[in-house]
Amino acid sequence: MKYIKNTMDFSVSDDTAVTLGKFDGIHKGHRHLLRFLEEKKLAGLTSVIFTFDAPPAWRVGGGQTEKVLTTNQEKARLFEQCGVDVLLECPFTKEVRSMEPEAFIQMLAERLHVKSFVVGTDFRFGHGRKGDYRLLQSCSGAYGYDVKVVGKALADGREISSTYIREELMAGRVGQAGRLLGYPYFVQGEVVHGNEIGRTLNAPTANLLPPREKLLPPFGVYVTRAEVDGRAYGGITNVGRKPTIAGDSPVGVETHLFDFSAWIYGKEMKVEFLKAVRPERKFASLEELKSQMAEDMAYGRRCLAGLR
Repeated sequence: MKYIKNTMDFSVSDDTAVTLGKFDGIHKGHRHLLRFLEEKKLAGLTSVIFTFDAPPAWRVGGGQTEKVLTTNQEKARLFEQCGVDVLLECPFTKEVRSMEPEAFIQMLAERLHVKSFVVGTDFRFGHGRKGDYRLLQSCSGAYGYDVKVVGKALADGREISSTYIREELMAGRVGQAGRLLGYPYFVQGEVVHGNEIGRTLNAPTANLLPPREKLLPPFGVYVTRAEVDGRAYGGITNVGRKPTIAGDSPVGVETHLFDFSAWIYGKEMKVEFLKAVRPERKFASLEELKSQMAEDMAYGRRCLAGLR
């Protein structure tokens, strides 16, 4: 996959089929759209994803930011797995934000040699979000492309969307979030040194400091599956600040891997959330914490045995 980013001087010389959006999560709804893009690819066009290189988290009102389901780096990996030919992350500059919809269409049509747009029914673009699929259709003759408008994918009678998945995730329903995504919700990053309290509790852990823009499930303990060095391991993961331990700990993702003892500091690890176990809480002593962790680990093993 060709990955174009950090430039407004972009172009693709081949005739292309293009779909556009934020694609946060690259969930089942997005993949429904991508199937039609794949049809265009099989017909001989180069498939292009056009998205914006957003700030670390998409800006919302009042200077606040909205955490993302997938970082830009994670999206790139997922799109490559989907067989996309070109991922184009356009800088979200003032010039782009103020561009009128038809000028935006002209820019894409000319620079990307667009022969087909594949878009959802709720797609909006251009200054004030005034552009939609109807405008794309009305401009198709002038710029020589066709437009495929794709209806929404549904789950339980509701449109699959990043908002829906975010609601499920923040309610702790990580299994349902994974079903809507089409893959388990995950966090990945480098394994860093922690306070190594887990070793004293007979439960050594691998610690990740997640990207600051990444949305995490509620603080608590989860049954997880972790991938490191190309292999997968079951485990349990605590998301939170470890309130039983003295001091002000940063928010972290701390995983005990079952039947694993290798040295993995500095390595990349991916943690997939499969099922919620309990909320994070403060224990009266390390012994009480140790006892609860033993229960959590036994529960995690039973759950993973049932998932096989």
